[in-house]
Amino acid sequence: MQIKRITAITVVLALLLVTACTISYKFNAASINYDVIKTITIHEFPNQAPRVYPPLSQTLTEEMKDLYNRKTRLQQVQQNGDLEIEGEIVGYDETPMAVQEDAFASSSKLTVTVRVRYTNKHEPDKDFEQTFSAYREYPATQMLNDVEESLNAEIIEEINDQIFNATVANW
Repeated sequence: MQIKRITAITVVLALLLVTACTISYKFNAASINYDVIKTITIHEFPNQAPRVYPPLSQTLTEEMKDLYNRKTRLQQVQQNGDLEIEGEIVGYDETPMAVQEDAFASSSKLTVTVRVRYTNKHEPDKDFEQTFSAYREYPATQMLNDVEESLNAEIIEEINDQIFNATVANW
């Protein structure tokens, strides 16, 4: 009888312990209080770089909107969102890299730089203005025109990840 009572108490205590110790993880990588922050406004990022790749502005902006749609529950609005992201593309540069013995570059580097202004209407201490950039190298034997689209896709993804992490991931 005593053993049954001890077993029953042990089982009850184990169940209480299991239910009392719950761990919560967020798998969407965003750290947002959805009770307070419900909307986001992502403005168009105009291309103000001295050298312009025409599809860059629209692609960067649309990919950014898609990223926030996939990883958050924020509703996107045209203006006055609880969070606002705006900025401009300020750099689009091709640089020769790794000069060889014959004074020719063996690779080149494409760098995109974006200036971002982030506003959090509920937590103004989190507002910032910051510059983000990413680059990709490619063989100098290839023309930029031949690899530009694929390089930009990778660069845009990296820059948008940097912006997402700086704004809502709180890493």
